Amino acid sequence: MPVEKLEFKTEVKQILDLVIHSLYSHKEIFLRELISNASDAIDKARYESLTKTDILENEKEFRIKIIPDKLSGTLTISDNGIGMTREEIVEELGTIAHSGTKEFLKILQNNKDAGRGLELIGQFGVGFYSSFMVADRVTVLTRKAGTQEAGIKWESAADGSYTIEEYDKSGKGTDVVLHLKEEEKRYLDEWELKGTVKKYSDFIEHPIVMDVEREKESEIDKGKKFKVREEETLNSMRAIWLKDKSEITEDEYNEFYRHISHDFAEPAKVIHYKAEGTSEFTALLYIPKTAPFNLHYKEYKIGPALYVRRVQIMDHCEEVIPPYLRFVRGVVDSSDLPLNVSREILQNNRQVEIIKKNVTRKVLDAIDEMKKNEYEKYVEFHKEFGRVLKEGIHLDFSKREDIADLLLFSSTKTAAGTYTTLKDYVEGMKADQEHIYYITGTSLEETLRFPYLEAFSDKGYEVLVMLDEIDDFLMGSLEYKGKRLKSVVKGDVKLDKADEEARKESGKRFERLIELIKDMLKDDVKDVRLSGRLKDSACCLVSEEGDIDPRMEKLLKAMGQEVPHSKRVLELNPLHPLFEAMNSLFEKDRENPVLKDYIGILYNQALILEGSKPKDPAAFAAAMTKIMTENVKRSGD
Repeated sequence: MPVEKLEFKTEVKQILDLVIHSLYSHKEIFLRELISNASDAIDKARYESLTKTDILENEKEFRIKIIPDKLSGTLTISDNGIGMTREEIVEELGTIAHSGTKEFLKILQNNKDAGRGLELIGQFGVGFYSSFMVADRVTVLTRKAGTQEAGIKWESAADGSYTIEEYDKSGKGTDVVLHLKEEEKRYLDEWELKGTVKKYSDFIEHPIVMDVEREKESEIDKGKKFKVREEETLNSMRAIWLKDKSEITEDEYNEFYRHISHDFAEPAKVIHYKAEGTSEFTALLYIPKTAPFNLHYKEYKIGPALYVRRVQIMDHCEEVIPPYLRFVRGVVDSSDLPLNVSREILQNNRQVEIIKKNVTRKVLDAIDEMKKNEYEKYVEFHKEFGRVLKEGIHLDFSKREDIADLLLFSSTKTAAGTYTTLKDYVEGMKADQEHIYYITGTSLEETLRFPYLEAFSDKGYEVLVMLDEIDDFLMGSLEYKGKRLKSVVKGDVKLDKADEEARKESGKRFERLIELIKDMLKDDVKDVRLSGRLKDSACCLVSEEGDIDPRMEKLLKAMGQEVPHSKRVLELNPLHPLFEAMNSLFEKDRENPVLKDYIGILYNQALILEGSKPKDPAAFAAAMTKIMTENVKRSGD
């Protein structure tokens, strides 16, 4: 195969430029990323070898070798793992097909904190490109295990293109050769490499080896020493999750977390335990401090790595953790599952179900413990993952009340930046209060000004404020401690018997005016009625019980889903002076054209109050201008 010159995809060019010129601190993480990639390649080869003996190619041991060469100025990270074909190397190194790439680029471009940028590298699968922080040229030599195909040589100077050609590589696996920049030659020093491996990769379960120089005493000429080069293993290779907790330092926990998550920050919580009994397994799980930027993408990989007796079976096993805990990272190592376990077997395996229930319980307990004992840290956790956690209310009926206990809410009675819980809400309910009331919105400040809250504030009822699009869908079906959650923007509200009687009397008085309004707005609203929730405002739009929330309707439509439009109900405040004036005008002249203008303005006002735009902005503006002009003229007369 002749040498081919290919162009990087646009996103790769941008990432390379940013990695080289912007991420200038903690450069040693390039070694962590390359060792991690090598370890992953070995894990894949070891798993494949369970059913395909030719994968091993007569090699006794999987290993990663670091080869510094001061004469040529190169540093090589070599593994005897699975290797890559031509198609795979083009896909892996020439293209980035991740949904979050644009967001990743935007963050790197706008973020001046280099550490924060480095934190994102592994999350987006671009750890290989960190090599160009220290190298001005990178050569990759690889051959796929278990095939008779020739090897492949890939090379790039990060100039927007790369070359690819056949290469006569004797063994399987991959060699990444970094042609170091002059100012980065310290990464050829033995002490620098040993220290970096010890710091970042000591727990890698495959041996990381390097030829080191040692002094030995001469057996012939006693008392004299001579220098020899011998291969030395740089890492301890002890699976950290199998150690006793008392033997593991906080730094070791944190570094293993960085290894599996590619997150540069420390985790918020470490959960390490061994389960015994009907199912024996060890779990080392982490709750991150910050949410990965692709957490809400469909392609986000869910679940901890699954090991069976120290052999990695899957990178991400979604069968052992529920989707609403998908932010959890870590390792589960089982003693009961077969080594050749497949996803099909996992989906119908009783042991896996036991593991899932156990892991779910442990994680929820750890989150609850954080809430009770480290509240400030928990508030930050909830800001990052509360939206994901609350999905469990819909997905896990058996634990919905446990999950509901973990949620934090702003409310009409909480100060800015403080929160309440459902437990606290129920304990503070008024004696005559039937439901837990909530309202949805896009911002706290705007939502607290909504007219829907007027009657509830007047009665002293607390209303929870929920700002996620999915809240109405999740909370509308929740019952907590025997109290149903009820939206204040849905259904007819009857909070006060005296107010209800007054409303009935007003209904009789305004009956014919209401019929006119219904007739004029019949194409826009389902009904027009007098409101039990308004005290100061003239009108508002509400949904009927069971109708889809308007915000959810907009979200689904934005996602391209067909959603049947549901008309809403226009509620009028019978105590507002506007309706006395309109009714007086109506009784004098039922055909008065001004009534039509007032009714149109009233409906558009209700749309604006809920955060929508007027049905016909131009007509609304014209009607308002007309009324203002008439008022100004009357004032001048």
